[in-house]
Amino acid sequence: MVPMDQMEHSELVKQPPDITECPYSLDESSGLVSSAADSLQQYFFDMSERGDDRQRCQGPKRVQLDGDKRQPHYKRQRTNLPPLASCWFCLSGSQVEKHLVVSVGNHNYLALPKGGLVSDHLLILSIGHCQATVGLDKDALHEMESFKMALCKFYKSCQKTVVFFERNYKSQHLQIQAIPVPIEKRGSIKQTFFEVADSQNILLDQIPSNSNLSQIVKRGTPYFYVELADGEKLLHRIRGQFPIQFGRDVLASTKLLNIPDKVDWRTCVLGKEQETLLAAEFRKAFKPFDFTL
Repeated sequence: MVPMDQMEHSELVKQPPDITECPYSLDESSGLVSSAADSLQQYFFDMSERGDDRQRCQGPKRVQLDGDKRQPHYKRQRTNLPPLASCWFCLSGSQVEKHLVVSVGNHNYLALPKGGLVSDHLLILSIGHCQATVGLDKDALHEMESFKMALCKFYKSCQKTVVFFERNYKSQHLQIQAIPVPIEKRGSIKQTFFEVADSQNILLDQIPSNSNLSQIVKRGTPYFYVELADGEKLLHRIRGQFPIQFGRDVLASTKLLNIPDKVDWRTCVLGKEQETLLAAEFRKAFKPFDFTL
């Protein structure tokens, strides 16, 4: 072992094997970190007017959900994650499209995505700014699981199962996709993930159903994670490049939802009026399962 003060400079700055390219770039003019692939993401917020990214969030506010007389009190939320003014997913940020929000907890919330794969496609997101599940604290993780269980029960009542997946790669904010699949297709989901992964040279591993993701993946490590309604879990540790639409590609395949023309979320974007109607319909249907009420 060579002491550091005796090592050559080239050895000190040498990159280790399997190094992953950072998906963010530093905007030196504003001092903010921005995504290097923003144009490829499935955005939930209105990007027509970004405003000043350096503006500070003004803290918790009361928000009226469109089509619903309830007013979630952000003051009761106990999340310790601060918002990021430039993030489209931080709930107290100025860019949020509140008509898509369907349920608000203490640490996380549910919302319809822009360009959903199906009409009851949902997102589970952290209220404050957090990049990935492995960055959540114990209370936020517990509530995240409560949202997953509630969605499993809801979709089951609709004769559907659900697939949860998270892509912690070229994404700025924690987003867990919840996409329902007809219950008769549940036996094909895992195999379809493996088949599509093999066709794209992606190594997808099955991990123990009782495992905690934070025990397997270190914070800051890019990954793609899948969780099925029966508890089975799949994981890919991302090294190098990764197809942004991989999750949608699997779910939209002919063996599952059979809507291959909807892989790109941009072809599925609806008008605000339609989005508002869908959110109101889902909010009403989900109400018996919503533990936040």
